[in-house]
Amino acid sequence: MKKNIITAPIDKELKDLTIGDIVYINGTIMTARDMAHIRMREYLHRGEELPFDLRCGVVFHAGPVVKKMNDESYELSVIGPTTSIRMEPYADVLVELTIRAVIGKGGMGESTSKTLQHVGGVYLQAPPGCAVKLAQGVKRIQAVHWLDLGVPEAVWVLEANMFGPLIVGMDSKGSSIYRNVRESALSRVEELIVR
Repeated sequence: MKKNIITAPIDKELKDLTIGDIVYINGTIMTARDMAHIRMREYLHRGEELPFDLRCGVVFHAGPVVKKMNDESYELSVIGPTTSIRMEPYADVLVELTIRAVIGKGGMGESTSKTLQHVGGVYLQAPPGCAVKLAQGVKRIQAVHWLDLGVPEAVWVLEANMFGPLIVGMDSKGSSIYRNVRESALSRVEELIVR
């Protein structure tokens, strides 16, 4: 199977990727969980610039485990995905920042699907339970923002090298593995009930 390698920030729409494709990422990835999304929305609604540049970027729904070094820098230990559906209420942030790729686990809903179609982006499923493997794709931590939110909720700027493997779970054409599975399961339930 072909490896699709993306370099972030992503300067073009990802219309050539479709659900089921395998992706690796080079370049900059930023983590963001619930509290970071809330704060980003507050900044954007006030018309303030964020302290980091997420335009055409990649957001990873994750809270890394890090070790503080003697020189006040941080070293990544492990990083795994967190459940993405919690960030569904903040799909508008993705549009305003033209986020091209979201990484997480479990998929997202229809608001995000519409957003990805609008910005030409994709949702990438990170393999749960593979935090050590994913950490191997991070060369270093470049910066951290909003540590006052706590280590898991802060925005960590990561330099990635062949970060993955990731699977396209939602594409820019409106297709969703998660929707397909849900519809298939509901159809099967109806068949079983009728019998």
